[in-house]
Amino acid sequence: MSETTEPNVGTFTLADPLTTAPAQPVEVPDHAEWPLPNGFAWVFPADGNTDGTVVRPVIMADGFNLGRSELDKTYQGLESGYQFISELHRRGRDVILLGFEERSASILDNARAAEAVIRETIGRRRGDAPLVVGGFSMGGIVTRYALAHMERQRMNHETAVYFSYDSPHRGASIPVGVQAFSHFIPLANDFARQMDSPAARQMLWRHYDKDTKKIGVAPERTEFLDALGRLGGWPQIPVKIAVANGRADGVGLPEVLPGEVALRIDGIYPGTTFYTQAQGDDVTAAYLYRRFPKAEETVTTSSFPEVDGAPGGTLHTYKILADAMKKLGATVDLRHEDVCFVASVSAVAIRDVETQEDLYTPISELAREESELDDFFCSPTTTGHTAITAELCTWLMDRLPD
Repeated sequence: MSETTEPNVGTFTLADPLTTAPAQPVEVPDHAEWPLPNGFAWVFPADGNTDGTVVRPVIMADGFNLGRSELDKTYQGLESGYQFISELHRRGRDVILLGFEERSASILDNARAAEAVIRETIGRRRGDAPLVVGGFSMGGIVTRYALAHMERQRMNHETAVYFSYDSPHRGASIPVGVQAFSHFIPLANDFARQMDSPAARQMLWRHYDKDTKKIGVAPERTEFLDALGRLGGWPQIPVKIAVANGRADGVGLPEVLPGEVALRIDGIYPGTTFYTQAQGDDVTAAYLYRRFPKAEETVTTSSFPEVDGAPGGTLHTYKILADAMKKLGATVDLRHEDVCFVASVSAVAIRDVETQEDLYTPISELAREESELDDFFCSPTTTGHTAITAELCTWLMDRLPD
C-alpha cells in the first residue's frame, strides 16, 4: 500500500442476519428454481413432491443488501434457531423464497419479480388454496407495492394474507455519520454503493447526499412514496399483518444514550468519531478525518429525534464498521455495537419517525385501528432486525388462512 493512499475499508456492507451466513450453517435441501424478471425463486415443497406443483404456498421475499440475493443464506437464517420453514412445512405449507438479481435496485424494479413469482405460483398451484405473500425488511415493502400494483392493474393475485417482518413502512435509519463515512473513503467501494443505491434512498428516512453533503429526504424516497400513494398505499384485498423486532412499550435501548461516543477509530482515519444521535440543532453526529488525501468533515444534524436508541429492531451497525477497521489494523474504541434500524412504530405502520414523541410512542397504549395494518405484533424484548423468533413466527403462522 502506498504511503499516500488510505486502505480501502469499503469492502463490507451493512447487512441484516438473513442476508449473511449464520454462525452454524444448516444444509439447504434440493429445490426447484424459477427464473423471473429481475429475480428468481427457490421452491421448498412441504411433502417433497417433485411434480412442479405447489400446495398452500407461502411466498417470502428477501431483504436489502448489495448484489444478487444469496438464498442459501436466507434459507439457513430461517432454519437456524427457530426453524421457520420446517414449521411451515409441518403445517402443510409449501415455501417459496423470492430473491432479486440486485437487492439494492429500485423497489419498483424488484416488484416486477414479486409480481412474476405470484403469477408463476398461481399457475403451478395444485388446488385453490389462496396465497400468502410477504417478506423480510425490504422484501415486505417490495411485496406490498407489488400486490397493490396488481390490484390497480385489475390482476387477481389470489392472495389472502400479506405479511411483513420488521419492514420499514415509515422508513429505516442508518446513522448519517456512517452514511457520510462511506463516501469519505477516497476509493470506489461497496459500502458507498450500498448507501447511495436506489433502494437505500427509497427506504431511509434521512439520507446523506454525497454530492451536496446535505442530509434530508432523498428525492427517490419522495417519488417512491408518491408512487405507492397512487396505488392506494396498500393492497386492499388481503388481510395485512406485520411483526416488529422491537418492543411495543416505548422502551428502546437504555444503554444507547444520546450524544455519546459510539465508535472511535485510530491508526486508520485517526480521530474519526461517531456519536449516538441526540436532539437539538447543529448536533455533531460524526467527525471524519483522513490523511491521504488529507480531509476532515464534521457531520451535523438538526431537529433529529434520538433514533439510535429508539424502540425497534437493531442492526450491528457500529460493530460491522469496527470489525472492518480492525481487519485493516486500526485501533477501535467500540462502545455501542447496535443501534435501532427499523423503529417499532415504522414496522407496524402506526407512527412516523420524525419526532421524539412519535418514535418513542408506547404502541401498546394505542388503539390498534391507528395502524394502517389489520393486525400486528411486536417482540416482547428488543431483538435484532429480522431475527427469527418463536414468538414472532408463531404469531404470524397462527393468522394464516386454513
